[in-house]
Amino acid sequence: MSTTPNMEDYLEVIYNMFEEKGYARATDIAEHLDVLPSSVTKMMKRLDDQGLGLYEKYRGFVLTNKGKKIAKDIANKHQTLEDFFRVFEIDSDNIYEEVEGIEHHIGKETTFCISSLVQFFDDHPDVHKKYMEYRKKL
Repeated sequence: MSTTPNMEDYLEVIYNMFEEKGYARATDIAEHLDVLPSSVTKMMKRLDDQGLGLYEKYRGFVLTNKGKKIAKDIANKHQTLEDFFRVFEIDSDNIYEEVEGIEHHIGKETTFCISSLVQFFDDHPDVHKKYMEYRKKL
């Protein structure tokens, strides 16, 4: 079963809301994604059909273990990309949008490589500093 970028966005938002508040209401999801509540309801039903969550009309939505695993991977990928932007001091007013555009198109190996590079620079600030000096010369 493969997920679409749109499904992944919903899973990520639902996962983050559960982590933060312990629940994810359709109205909160709609507000966060800037979509209509009816669109959220349709997606919740679709995620339910895919076995990624359990939807009960008027009661809400809960991720299944399968849905939670996928959502956690997406959230981790998102955080890795944000960390990447931070380490490389990428100045952007639209980092969230840039990360959203990238996160759906990289796999686990690429995510691991980016994450390990970020960790390497965090562990070796002298190397990071040399790289940043080098980059300024280009």
